Amino acid sequence: MRAEPSVLHLDMDAFYASVEQASKPSLRGRPVVVGGTGLRGVVATASYEARRFGVRSAMPVAQARRLCPNAAYLHPRFSLYRQVSSTVMELLQELSPLVEPLSLDEAFVDLAAGPLGAGGSPPGALVCRRVGRDIRAAIRESTGLAASVGLAGSKMLAKIASERAKPDGLLLLEPGTEREFLAPLPVRVLPGVGPATEAALRRAGVTTAGEAVTAGHAELVRLLGQAHGSALHDLARGLDDRPVVAERDAKSVSVEDTFAEDLTDRARVRWEVDRLAGRCVERLRAAGRSGRTVVLKVRSHDFTTVTRSETLRGPTDDPAVVREAAARLLAGVDTITGVRLLGVGVSGLADFTQEDLFAQSGWGGGARAAAEDAPAEHGVAPAPAGGDATWRPPETAAVRRWLPGIDVTHPEYGPGWVQGSGVGRVTVRFETPISGPGRVRTFAVEDPALVVAEPPPLPGASTAGGPASAAGG
Repeated sequence: MRAEPSVLHLDMDAFYASVEQASKPSLRGRPVVVGGTGLRGVVATASYEARRFGVRSAMPVAQARRLCPNAAYLHPRFSLYRQVSSTVMELLQELSPLVEPLSLDEAFVDLAAGPLGAGGSPPGALVCRRVGRDIRAAIRESTGLAASVGLAGSKMLAKIASERAKPDGLLLLEPGTEREFLAPLPVRVLPGVGPATEAALRRAGVTTAGEAVTAGHAELVRLLGQAHGSALHDLARGLDDRPVVAERDAKSVSVEDTFAEDLTDRARVRWEVDRLAGRCVERLRAAGRSGRTVVLKVRSHDFTTVTRSETLRGPTDDPAVVREAAARLLAGVDTITGVRLLGVGVSGLADFTQEDLFAQSGWGGGARAAAEDAPAEHGVAPAPAGGDATWRPPETAAVRRWLPGIDVTHPEYGPGWVQGSGVGRVTVRFETPISGPGRVRTFAVEDPALVVAEPPPLPGASTAGGPASAAGG
């Protein structure tokens, strides 16, 4: 562990919800929940106003609505989140070339590797504190958003410090105070301590980091095994020598959907798997990657989850190959009792593809051409030729789906966002990030003058893309 607090951890506060509040003047100071907006949706991020009612990340949206019925429940807009993230990451890059993004809203920075350490001596606590204050001010000026910062001699301690600094704060751990800081904290804050490990430690009377140190190395090894017990003993004493790494390779790319009603029609299930496979490949190609292993995830009505995978002869980014592999995997899964969730992923990532991709599947050139020429409007992927996916959605289902929170524009009223829709009507509030709260107007859902638009950038936010991963902090 370093003798100076030169590892900085930055975490944007309630990121997705805060971006929505900055983008929509009428929501500032109000509870906002971002996530799935259907009956089975899950909360991605809740604003601090919503958290006061007990709403938290990963909570079912139905439960959140009961706790906070007056919140604005919005569909996520990842293109805008990536724009804002890009602005934040560019500011961090000015501090050091060693910036390790963990998600769109979170990153480590090695201050000793930047200009502050150019003289050969690492920056001291006073300098690091000033940098922490300055970067928070720069982010607020550039995006209007709040960020919390932790500074310490290791990545683990810096991350814990930023969590303790929330919301909108800064916490620096002075060298020599780490053990005292950690001792009263729940053992769950230590990396690698999940529910099972926490339960095993609790049964032995170990509930805090200080108690883990007191238990000693031998007892932790007895409880958890050699590798896990030794690592936990070090972490409980604040020892963490992991470096800040500028490049963090994603291990997989995946997409999944939870359905409002259980799917029992086998053709519909197959069609949805084809659609998800197409979306997965879109993300794969956007990241400039290919993958060798196709993974299918099926969750039944009773929450039983089945995962199947197939490894191809070489990496691919071809939608036909991924769809065909996912279909083969689905053929071995019983879906007769109803499907609640489907997911398709690709792992074993590489930055190249092989030429003989179609030797890996049963597809011929004609099927490939048909799939590539077929339209995929609104993210709806075509079903493979010759397959059994004969189910198709109603023609207007994807075309005029007005999700709350999405951006629209109207030739007379200008840019706005959808507040809600139903019974053939859609309600829109017309405002921009730099306007005051806007007027609300209602239209027929098929009104041709109302069209989906790109999100307006926040003042000062970059329009470049950000890191590939996402989290809503």
